[in-house]
Amino acid sequence: MATTEITVRGAGIFGLSIAWELTRRGAKIQIVDPHGAAAGASGGIVGALAPHVPENWNPKKQFQLESLLMAQEFWQDVQEVGGCSAGYARLGRVQPIADDAALHLAQARALSARTLWGQAAEWHVRPVQSPDWSAHSPTGMEIYDSLSARIHPKQACLALVAALKSQGVEVQTEAPQTAMTIHATGVAGLEVLSATHSRMVGAGIKGQAILLDHAAPDAPQLFADSLHIIPHADGTTAIGSTTEREYSDAATTDSQLDDILARARSAVPALRQASVIARWAGARPRSRSRAPMLGPWPDRPGHFIANGGFKIGFGMAPKVAQTMADLILDQRDTIPDGFEIRASF
Repeated sequence: MATTEITVRGAGIFGLSIAWELTRRGAKIQIVDPHGAAAGASGGIVGALAPHVPENWNPKKQFQLESLLMAQEFWQDVQEVGGCSAGYARLGRVQPIADDAALHLAQARALSARTLWGQAAEWHVRPVQSPDWSAHSPTGMEIYDSLSARIHPKQACLALVAALKSQGVEVQTEAPQTAMTIHATGVAGLEVLSATHSRMVGAGIKGQAILLDHAAPDAPQLFADSLHIIPHADGTTAIGSTTEREYSDAATTDSQLDDILARARSAVPALRQASVIARWAGARPRSRSRAPMLGPWPDRPGHFIANGGFKIGFGMAPKVAQTMADLILDQRDTIPDGFEIRASF
C-alpha cells in the first residue's frame, strides 16, 4: 500500500491515531490541521480510559473493550518509535460504594464481568484497600476494575506526532488535496455536517477540568461523586469534568469548576491540601447518536469521517484507527452497528 496517498484532516486523537495506523501499514500520509496538533478537545488534561459497566452489552461496549485491551501495545509502540511518553499506564480504577443497593448492583456486575470480559480483566467488590488513596465509602467497600487505564491527553497526541515525524510525516497547516481524505475534525466537523443536513448531526459539549499538585503516579484512578480523578505519571492529578450543552465560550472556566474542585476535595481526603496548577476548558465532539461516527462520507466519493469521540475518544482510538485502516486500505468494513455515519445522519 506504499503508493496509497491519503490526507488526514484533523490532528486530534482520532486523526493522529488513524494516521499512525495507516503509516504503519505503508500508506503515504499527510496530516492537515490549521491549528496544529491537539489544539481542540484532545489537548485536555484528564485522560480517563475507563470501560462502560459490564451489563446490557452492545456493539459499542464490545468495541470499547477491544480498544482498551489494545491500548498498551498501541501506546508502547508509539512511545518506542517516537521517543516521547504518552503517560499511559493500566493501573485500574477504584469506585466507592455508597449503600446496600449499590453494593448489590456492584456484586451483580462482578458476575457479569466474568462472562463479558472473560480473562482479559476483572471487576472486584472488596473492602477499601488504601485509606491514603481512596474516596469516602459509607459502606467501607469499593469496586476495583483492572481494565481502566490513564493517559495524559496532550502528551499522548504529542507522542503520536513524534512517532509520525520519525516516519517522515508532519502536521501541516495546509496541503494539496489527495484522492482520499479522512475528516477527523471534531466539533468544527460536526458543525459542517449539521449545516448541510436537515437535522443536527452532532455538537460540541463543553467540559471543564482542573489539575492539582498531588503526586500519586502509581495509584489507580478514582471515580467518585461522578468525577474522574486521575493521577498522572508527571506527579499531577487531574479532575474532570463538567458536561455543558449551553455555553458562550468553550475555552473559559468558571464557578462550575470551583464546584468540581470542592466535590473532589470532599470525596478524597488526600486532595484537600493540593494546590491548583491549571484549569482547562474545551468543547468535545458528541454525535447525535452518542457513538463515534466512522465510515464513508455519503455522496462524497473518496471522503471518510471519523468523529464524535466525546468522552471516550482516547479509549476508542486504537480500535478506531484499526477499523478505519481496514476500511480504507483493505476495503474491509468492520464498523459496528451504531457507528455508521447513517446512525447520526
